[in-house]
Amino acid sequence: MGEATGRAGEAPGVVRIPSRFTLRQLGYLLAVADAGSISAAAQRLHVTQTAVGSALSDLERALGAQLLVRRRAHGVVLTPAGAYVRDHARELLAGAADLELSALDAGATLRGPVALGCYSTLAVTLIPPILAEFGRAHPEVQLDFVADQQAPLEEALLAGELDAALLYDMNLPQGLEARTISEARVYALLGADHPLAGAHAVTLDALAEDPLVFLDLHPSGEHTLSVFRAAGVVPRIRYRTTDFELTRSLVGRGLGYALLVQRPARDETYEGLPVVPVEITPAPAPVRVLMAWNAAVRPTRRATALMEFIAGQGAGGRGPGGPSPL
Repeated sequence: MGEATGRAGEAPGVVRIPSRFTLRQLGYLLAVADAGSISAAAQRLHVTQTAVGSALSDLERALGAQLLVRRRAHGVVLTPAGAYVRDHARELLAGAADLELSALDAGATLRGPVALGCYSTLAVTLIPPILAEFGRAHPEVQLDFVADQQAPLEEALLAGELDAALLYDMNLPQGLEARTISEARVYALLGADHPLAGAHAVTLDALAEDPLVFLDLHPSGEHTLSVFRAAGVVPRIRYRTTDFELTRSLVGRGLGYALLVQRPARDETYEGLPVVPVEITPAPAPVRVLMAWNAAVRPTRRATALMEFIAGQGAGGRGPGGPSPL
């Protein structure tokens, strides 16, 4: 009594799950949600609008809920139930794809896609070695990356579009988990002819009257201003940029100084002009470099391997006196 049994001909203990919907239907829902209309999704999928519409209707009947509001000539809008199914469908489809790839070789070799995000100023020194070294360790994995500002990367993580991202520890939104990869300190970047270029360390008060080349890139810009506020200094912002190398180039031309966190391996600009990194005293609090991921999404075996690889190698910039860990 009480022993689980299946249908006639099935092995004892096998639990049969009714197939009320298909992975294809879920894939069509994601395509429509991303494209904004059934017609646009059909074009991307290379199928007819009728096929997509019919699959979505079947999915709604199977789940007993309306997933879309169809607006003539204005595309579709997801209902709350549709948004819930969309978010969970991404994880389900990713898991199914991972299972298929793993079954090809009984899990002995990792293969398939994995997507890594990286804050733009970190990417120039972190992404190349990760691509090269992880690629050598797992040649069957297709590792792609996105270098962008922090907010779009956070949104992509929450949307399930990235497996992980390398970010600064600056007000991460709810829904993300993270682990510290390394720490870095803010330093002052001076031109070679600056009177304080030969100093071991410099106070922000000593730079207060100099023009600042301000890297106005979220969240780096906010952090730079917080460092000045903590020191009781109001900087004289002369130039604003959103490009890390342009900031360094302006400093190399003697047009101002900058406060930066990431430090390239060579202390010179694209023009070949020397720049001098100098420690700040008293030293600001260190900035943590994080590897973040979506707390609601179970990582694939490939994503887990990538995150373990990055954690083992370390990441982040080098301070004024040391080499980059990765």
